[in-house]
Amino acid sequence: MKNLIKYIVIMSFLTVIVSCDTILEPIDENRLDFEFISTDPASAEGILLNGYSRTVDQFTFIEAATDDAVNNQLNNGFKRMALGELNAQFNPASRWNNYESVLWLNKFLEIIELGEIVWSPDEETNEMFYLRMEGEALALRGLHHFYALQAHAGVGTSGQLLGVPYITEFIESDGNFNTPRLSFEATVQAIMADFDAALALLPTDYGLSEGDVDPLYANFDFNKYDVVNGSLYNLRISGKIVKALKARLALMAASPSFLNDQGYYNMAATDASELLMDIGGVSGLASNGVDYYKSYDENNDDEMIWRGTIGGLSSGIESRMFPPSVNGNGEINPSQNFVDAFPMQSGFPATVDNGFDPQNPYANRDPRLAEFVVLNGDTFGGGIINTGVGGKIDRLDSIPEFSTKTGYYLKKLLRPDVRLNDDGSTVGQRHYDVYFRYTELFLIFAEAANEVGGPDQQINGMSARDVIAAIRERAGLEQPDNYLASITSTEDMRELIRNERRLELSFEGHRFWDLRRWGISLNESIGGLFFDGSSYIDLPSVENRNYPSFATYMPIPNDEVLKFPEIEQNAGW
Repeated sequence: MKNLIKYIVIMSFLTVIVSCDTILEPIDENRLDFEFISTDPASAEGILLNGYSRTVDQFTFIEAATDDAVNNQLNNGFKRMALGELNAQFNPASRWNNYESVLWLNKFLEIIELGEIVWSPDEETNEMFYLRMEGEALALRGLHHFYALQAHAGVGTSGQLLGVPYITEFIESDGNFNTPRLSFEATVQAIMADFDAALALLPTDYGLSEGDVDPLYANFDFNKYDVVNGSLYNLRISGKIVKALKARLALMAASPSFLNDQGYYNMAATDASELLMDIGGVSGLASNGVDYYKSYDENNDDEMIWRGTIGGLSSGIESRMFPPSVNGNGEINPSQNFVDAFPMQSGFPATVDNGFDPQNPYANRDPRLAEFVVLNGDTFGGGIINTGVGGKIDRLDSIPEFSTKTGYYLKKLLRPDVRLNDDGSTVGQRHYDVYFRYTELFLIFAEAANEVGGPDQQINGMSARDVIAAIRERAGLEQPDNYLASITSTEDMRELIRNERRLELSFEGHRFWDLRRWGISLNESIGGLFFDGSSYIDLPSVENRNYPSFATYMPIPNDEVLKFPEIEQNAGW
């Protein structure tokens, strides 16, 4: 006790003799500040790489908010949105937080403008690092603004078709975020400007041979060029990816809910065709485009324009989606509406006149149906899946939040060789994020070319009919494709292209945005099908959609509008 008192006295004495300046001096917390980052290559590149966050992959499962599927989880955001809860305070489809990535990219652009970072002691190599990374930042800034535009463009309370604010500088946390929305077309042009600026700086692709180097880099030493733009950077954004993104943006801008503009359709068709001609046009349609997700080979990327890293063994997606009898949660249930969209194997729509049998509904159908959807009686995930009488926990509505609501489970995007064992162990497989596939680019071309001049309009040696013919032949439809041959008008080809897009890009996050840009109602009731042991029974209203009429244009987050009065809300919200 005496020793304790002695130590307290000593410490009190030492505290008294420490100067007040020392006491009040902040402790160095070893945090990096922007002054350091602006001169440190690794830290600066880290800011750039942050701009790759929030890129949208194929695993959003927003189809649960469309006519293609329901989600069996009662608290799922997309389900709640579709059932009527969508508003300016609750919007699971919002992408307003992409502006955080925009701000980091603007900070990176400010840093490299200072010119103080030494990526390499070699002057040529250093210059190329500056060129390429500036191009990446501009491309990603355009992309994140595109995401915001896709989610929040619309007719404002003023009656004007508006885009989103376009942010081109870093704003501190206490800075002025009260930035008005540009018009829709002005936003499109601003994104295009960033994309074009990026194209002037980026290599068309990474890992090019010496004879294929872009003109900008032709006068640099190739060995140094390969250090900066070699195959090590294959998954970074490239000139090829930016051109594809331009086509995607132009198609959106041209669509009926937005500008309904022939000039943008022509731009989309031209940009897409130029990229497609680089792979041989329709002959370059990848053979694995239907089932690309079943196996991942880094040496067979023919279907990929842009993807993420191939991950390690995992089973998380399958755990969410597999039927309950094979230990999954059965989360996404494709709709009868979606199943009905698959034609007969003859290529004609699935109607009785074309050979469809309501009591044998999956016979002689488009092979993609069995590829994408777990049908009653299928073997999948290590078990036989019955969704009708005798199906036990897989039976329709057997177990709340696990069993199917429609009579179907999902196959698309899932690895069928994953196993979720009864003892809790798993056999995982490799997956990766997909950001852009060549099949989407072919469908962009087909839609735009048809709008420009009809089914047989030739643009750079291809037509919409050529593309749709190749896609349907790859799918396994009977040849010759007599149904396609019967299509002669722009209007009929438009419907066929939209349906092919629905099937080919199903469950990859496109349908929700497509319905909105086409101006098609979001309120189609969801149907299902139940096998009662002897016959199939239609379930016409498994889930009724409840979107307001103005949901073609989604809301700006309410707190943003309240904080920043210059940001105009979309009409109705």
